[in-house]
Amino acid sequence: MRQEYTYAVARVRCREPRLLTDSDLSMLLTAADSDAVLRLLRDKGWGSGASEQSAADVLRSEDEKLWAFIGEIVPDRDIFSFLLVPNDYHNLKAAVKAITRDLDPKDLFMYDSVYDPEKLYSALKRREYDELPEELREVARQAVTALLETSDGQLCDVIIDKACMERVTALGKAQDNEMIRMYCELFTAASDIRIAVRAARTGKSREFVARALAECDTLDVSALATAAALGYDDIIDYLERTDYKGAVPALQSSLSAFEKWCDDHMTQALKTQKWEPFTIGPVVAYMIARQNEIKAVRMILSAKLNGLPEQTIRERLRMMYV
Repeated sequence: MRQEYTYAVARVRCREPRLLTDSDLSMLLTAADSDAVLRLLRDKGWGSGASEQSAADVLRSEDEKLWAFIGEIVPDRDIFSFLLVPNDYHNLKAAVKAITRDLDPKDLFMYDSVYDPEKLYSALKRREYDELPEELREVARQAVTALLETSDGQLCDVIIDKACMERVTALGKAQDNEMIRMYCELFTAASDIRIAVRAARTGKSREFVARALAECDTLDVSALATAAALGYDDIIDYLERTDYKGAVPALQSSLSAFEKWCDDHMTQALKTQKWEPFTIGPVVAYMIARQNEIKAVRMILSAKLNGLPEQTIRERLRMMYV
């Protein structure tokens, strides 16, 4: 079984040199406009090759290429559920709000997901909760009930977001790969920290924060909820005593800087997989690296289209895998 992923890892090794580097991102960032960015990306093989492709089409094409490649080398897509599950809960959130407000959510759906979002929407619209995947049934029921009874969109988000974090955590614990477990743990811990900071800034009660946080191994969520109810400085004091002490300067700067710290921290950890030939780890590392570079390009294109200052975007760009 040690050789189970050697073929997949070999294929990934051939693809890694094509990943964008920090220098590549700098070149994209200094391009004159979004059209110039797209030309540079086409030169690197992005998109379908058609010059008329829009920015959205190019990004969508890269997502599709990534999953098509992974499907070729690792037939069991379930291994990567931990990366797709957040999109399912995003789609659930969109569907719940759509059926309670008589909206069409199709433009909001993310199709790189475990479950078909339109089937989720159809089942919810008919209140046929048993037609939903088992792990989504109860959270969907609670979210719909909360929104209909209270009209509180934030409460609906709390219910779904917490269920998402719990699901990602469970998927991580079920894996025997260290990289996957680390990714899932960081996903939940970072989400908890963001929730706590936003709650502190808006004066939420401890009861509200405790309801919103999901258990994870690297944080005491009870202590974090208490700190959030006391105030932002108390969150910082608590984090100084945790594995996330290194993230405190970034968090003191902004939540965007904190999110960059989390992504860079994960990228640094992923680089250890370059020397691991026998496990799924290098494939997971490549997957996350590709998703991060697509995210970075999306950020640059958005900045060009909206006329944002180059320095503002440069500060938010993540470390690249290569």
